[in-house]
Amino acid sequence: MEIIWNILSWILWIYLFLIFARIIIGWLPVSWPKGLRRIVVLIYDITEPVLSPLRRILPIIPISGGVGIDLSPLVIVMLIFFLQWLIGRISG
Repeated sequence: MEIIWNILSWILWIYLFLIFARIIIGWLPVSWPKGLRRIVVLIYDITEPVLSPLRRILPIIPISGGVGIDLSPLVIVMLIFFLQWLIGRISG
């Protein structure tokens, strides 16, 4: 059973890494080269199914000039840390 908890923990860590990558990619107004564009699209494809439903619930906080802060990645990061903690408690 411990191997299942370890695999689940690794999956959560990888997803956390992808969320952070998505946050950083969102900050960079870059036209990505073709090779990197595939990776960027893959990161968006993996993270969007989780982030999109949260965006419908959480409003984007407007800053200025049509720019806003999206809090959905923060909620997912907190949820992943909670799940990591929970896995640690359950697996002993």
